[in-house]
Amino acid sequence: MEVAKGVDMLELDFHGNKIHPVLVWDKEMAILIDTGFPGQIEDLRLAIEQTGVSLDQLKVIILTHQDVDHIGNLPYMLQKPNHSITVYAHELDKPYIQGELPLLKDSHLQNPPKGKVNNILVDGQELPLCGGIHVIHTPGHTAGHISLYLKQSKTLIAGDSMYSVNGQLQGIHTPTTPDIDSARRSLRKYLNFDIASVVCYHGGLSSIEVNNQIVQLTQEP
Repeated sequence: MEVAKGVDMLELDFHGNKIHPVLVWDKEMAILIDTGFPGQIEDLRLAIEQTGVSLDQLKVIILTHQDVDHIGNLPYMLQKPNHSITVYAHELDKPYIQGELPLLKDSHLQNPPKGKVNNILVDGQELPLCGGIHVIHTPGHTAGHISLYLKQSKTLIAGDSMYSVNGQLQGIHTPTTPDIDSARRSLRKYLNFDIASVVCYHGGLSSIEVNNQIVQLTQEP
């Protein structure tokens, strides 16, 4: 689904659980934000190709955090011969993504997906890619969770900091969020941005009065 020019929300189905990586692209490159569950590599490739973007254009992968449904296909994306992809993530989740520490919520996995993180993202950083990407450190769901604000289209990529149902933002998913207090503080960071649409990894797109929706969520106890 096209969210804005050069911003496509992908939809992958994992046993009825729909998740939404995002593809951001321009004439120079394409950026994939999160990679789906392990075993979804063919579905991911097909979803990317259906946007009209060639896999050869993919130069960057940004990971919002370490959970297995976000890093699941990272190893396969990095195996393509003669194709260099740079991986970005927050420092606090880097050792989990690289396999140096067991995944916070999937420590039972004997062979979890992993891949090298090339560049560290920090709060407030602006990547001069695809019209500008503002990094927002939004801990709570994990310590190194990040969200991304796409400046050109005013799109917020919320990762798992929020979820949505039928286009309505529902706030924090408490069963999968270890640090609720940090997660609430993270939501308040969004008040600093003029947001036209939000893509939640679980629930997909919300584009109706999202600034007002976020204000309401931050006022809930």
